Amino acid sequence: MSRDDLPPQFVPTAQPVEPHRLLEVDGALVAGATAPMTDDQALEALRLMMLGRAFDTKCFSLQRQGKMGTFAPMHGQEASIVGSAMALNPETDWITPQYREMPAAIRQGMPLKNIILYRQGHPAGGVVPPGVNVMQFNISLAAQIPHAVGLAWGMRLQGTSGVAVAYFGDGSSSEGDFHESCNLAGVTKAPAIFLLQNNQWAISTPRDIQSAAIDLAARAPGYGFPGVSVDGNDLFAVYRVMCDAVERARNGDGPTLIECHTYRMWAHTTADDPTRYVDDDVQAVWAARDPIERVQQYLTGRGRWDAELAAAWDSEIAAEVQAGFDAAAAEPPAGPESLYEHVFAEPTPSLVRQRRAHLEER
Repeated sequence: MSRDDLPPQFVPTAQPVEPHRLLEVDGALVAGATAPMTDDQALEALRLMMLGRAFDTKCFSLQRQGKMGTFAPMHGQEASIVGSAMALNPETDWITPQYREMPAAIRQGMPLKNIILYRQGHPAGGVVPPGVNVMQFNISLAAQIPHAVGLAWGMRLQGTSGVAVAYFGDGSSSEGDFHESCNLAGVTKAPAIFLLQNNQWAISTPRDIQSAAIDLAARAPGYGFPGVSVDGNDLFAVYRVMCDAVERARNGDGPTLIECHTYRMWAHTTADDPTRYVDDDVQAVWAARDPIERVQQYLTGRGRWDAELAAAWDSEIAAEVQAGFDAAAAEPPAGPESLYEHVFAEPTPSLVRQRRAHLEER
């Protein structure tokens, strides 16, 4: 018997698929496409995207002044984050973010002040207000993905209509937590959505040597549910595929893996130096696909965006960001006892002993 008599039955496809796209880079709709958002929805999304970018800029300046800790900017990934968040119902749906999803958390109801306190290392920033369906930002790669599946499975068992979305990057998709979560979600038909933001870099490791998979979304059928590849810099396309995934989850048809092809325009974190490994020519290609400019051009064509409105929004958003920092500055400084607060609903005897011993040493 030769090798040809028993060929492999499951093999990778020869070429990657073309990601879904509805909005061209010049802001025009793809031929034959219709906008999945009303103009008012597109404006709401645009404002969230602009808020996220303004927040990045402010935080970067403060970090360089030594007034804020290391953080991971979202610059370039705003459509992926906001387009997916816009498809959720904040009253019923949960998100488990990694560390770039500030606009999604804002839409879910998280106060900007809390996000600022978190980035400043204040313990109060780790407290999610009651009724806000957001798990805290997660630094450990992929550790928030099992949380999303647990939330989703729990909601399914409780008979609610909620879905849970796990945000993570291409680097996280190489972690065991991702694969174990996908397996469990597929078996339980949990209403979970795996929102994979492929920004082409796992810190300084490029996508093409990080995984041998042709498409990261192509992994989904191996776990028994569908995968979707989408242009992550296209607000409309992300929103559309996310709406489909949410409907599928609410209908009891289980999870979906969405791979958003986007690009990390800034550093992985403010501790990183991308000039040592990023090709300027590639960077320029992605800069021309700026997700915010794309939506602004679309709305200009609809008569809903112009220079006057842009200037007004820039001013309003800057004031909103500053108001958030002012509110955070009014928070009393954290004392050493704060290390022991918000750990459990009721402190354990061990925690009480540790707290007493620590404070008595001072």
